[in-house]
Amino acid sequence: MEIPVSSPLLNGNEKKYLLECLETGWISSSGSFIDQFETRFAEFVGRKYAVAVTNGTVALDLAINALQIGEGDEVIIPTFTIVSCASSVVLAGAKPVVVDCTPDTWNIDVQKIEENITPKTKAIMPVHIYGLPVDMDPLLDLANNYKLRVIEDAAEAHGLMYRGKRCGSFGDISTFSFFANKLITTGEGGMLVTDDHELYERIHSARNLCFNSERRFVHEELGTNARMTNMQAAIGVAQLETITEKVERKREIGHMYSEAFADLEMLRLPLEKTEYADNIYWVYGIVANDDFSLDALELKVKLVQEGIDTRPFFFPIHQQPVFLKKGWYGGKCCPVSERLYKKGLYIPSGLGLENKNINRVIESVRKILLAV
Repeated sequence: MEIPVSSPLLNGNEKKYLLECLETGWISSSGSFIDQFETRFAEFVGRKYAVAVTNGTVALDLAINALQIGEGDEVIIPTFTIVSCASSVVLAGAKPVVVDCTPDTWNIDVQKIEENITPKTKAIMPVHIYGLPVDMDPLLDLANNYKLRVIEDAAEAHGLMYRGKRCGSFGDISTFSFFANKLITTGEGGMLVTDDHELYERIHSARNLCFNSERRFVHEELGTNARMTNMQAAIGVAQLETITEKVERKREIGHMYSEAFADLEMLRLPLEKTEYADNIYWVYGIVANDDFSLDALELKVKLVQEGIDTRPFFFPIHQQPVFLKKGWYGGKCCPVSERLYKKGLYIPSGLGLENKNINRVIESVRKILLAV
């Protein structure tokens, strides 16, 4: 049986709360669990307001819309990230300007942001990658100096701390994903959080088609249907109740792998910590050295033969065919991100993963790497 790269853990009050939805009939986008989830999540992150939505990509769309980013604007993003970050910018009519990442944290290289700021730059979108946060203090200083907005993508950062403060509490708007591989999952789902009441009102209205509170079907603006269901929110409430235990388990899995692979000189392992954060190992990534003969795809094939599921690292935004067709990023070089994609992948580390299967993954990885 194949060991999945991620498996959710649903061992709390998920079933109890879902049954309450079914028994009361509150199964759509109204119901008490939506309010509970938004309120409790805002409190958990340390924000004033939260708006639950259908997924993390839509959360980014709504953040871009709320900040009125559009035609002719530029948004600085990491090139080493999921395409959603770029697509939300592009669909608004703006252009994503990409920056390489650091080789140790795999996050956007904050030292390279300023050279990419132009008169068209409207915002910076830091994305916390794989378990360690972006170095936010210098980034926020830059944003303040240049009067730029900050959209903090914390999709992978549930429970992650930066200098003692929760990720998701920085910048104008922060977004989260609740996909099945996240520490808090609702199957599909997302959340926007902010401290700005005006932005909250814009987001809250836009996620529900901009219905008019006085004349419901009269629209002054256009929104979208991005509503989370009460059933999804019920799962989210249950998931949030055990977030501390989930973070502890992720770190336990990460430390098991790091200890088991510490002697493999052909691998670069995730940092356990930086001066500003401790890794929560949202996923456990491994990167082969340049002089090691296997690349990530070849290693993936060998692990599949062992019954081990994996995922490649992000394909850099500046090399995406869809953007090259637009004539963007020609000649752009981001060597760290390019190398990470070529040599990196992540192995099973889901919250539902049992220790016996972790040991099986360890045995398979070691056997393959030491046989080369």
